[in-house]
Amino acid sequence: MNERGEPAPERTSTSGRDALPEEQQKILASTIRFQWVSIVVLVVSILAVAIVAGSSQAMKVAWLEDSMSLLPPIAFLVAARRIRKPSSREFPYGHHRSIGVAHVVAAASLLAMGAFLVIDSTMTLVKVERPPVGLIVLFGHGIWAGWLMIGVMVVTSIPPVFIGRRKMKLAESLHDKVLYADADMNKANWTSALATIIGVLGIGVGLWWADSIAAIVVSISILHDGVKNLRASIGGLTDGRARTFDGKEPHPLTEKVEEVARSTAWVADAVGRVRDEGHVFHVEMFVVPVEGAVVTGQHCEDLRTALSEVEWKIHDVVIAPVAEIPAEQAFRAD
Repeated sequence: MNERGEPAPERTSTSGRDALPEEQQKILASTIRFQWVSIVVLVVSILAVAIVAGSSQAMKVAWLEDSMSLLPPIAFLVAARRIRKPSSREFPYGHHRSIGVAHVVAAASLLAMGAFLVIDSTMTLVKVERPPVGLIVLFGHGIWAGWLMIGVMVVTSIPPVFIGRRKMKLAESLHDKVLYADADMNKANWTSALATIIGVLGIGVGLWWADSIAAIVVSISILHDGVKNLRASIGGLTDGRARTFDGKEPHPLTEKVEEVARSTAWVADAVGRVRDEGHVFHVEMFVVPVEGAVVTGQHCEDLRTALSEVEWKIHDVVIAPVAEIPAEQAFRAD
């Protein structure tokens, strides 16, 4: 309450973007622009595939896969806008975890669509539905429509490969798992295109079932992406061990901050609890003072500063002096 008896205004801190150093802020701004470019490329590809898809099951699945590829970049853009909001009493940790929420949304959508397409493509195979691919007139000449399908698949599969490689570098620089999932899908686009081309060629040589088999292969690829990313995203939101941007290994920063804490003169032992908040980490460091040491607020503040300076991703640090490491935290990095 203020001196007039009115509620005091809610205090806020810097936004999630402000938590990033200048270099990462520039990379984030560049990534946002690049995501808009990639969305435009995807929309053009989706329209091109839709025009020539015909009744081919493989082409239908390829079109749906391209459509689903829009989800990660859109989720990224929404999350990037969300993290601009500063932390407050209502959201004391800020909005960094919008990245994790976006990851879950994109992964769950991929999983659901992958499962649906596997079932749909399998039913098409079981029902022995033979896709007709006839002739079309182009520039006054009749050509097999399959050649047009194959040409479109070849052309539309090339840009995502290069886009994916670019996004992968940006994902590592930002420690952004949504961007990584997006890049991983883009990089693997050529495998789906190849399966689709084989399916269409199968129709051309009389192997009607090749189309459905190719569709199932592409559907399983979508399903795999969904399962992998959903597992990683849920692990992050449920405070699993902080891992690298690709989720393959425990993040080395956990060990680094513990080493810095243990090397402090007044600290006998220390164990950290590192939480991945999205682009940045939240660290709770349990420290056991050396016998006879008098721990002051300045000691804790100096240690907080030292840990924050280990790397830019260490954004929020809490120092908890304890008589002994709590049993539930008495572990060491593998």
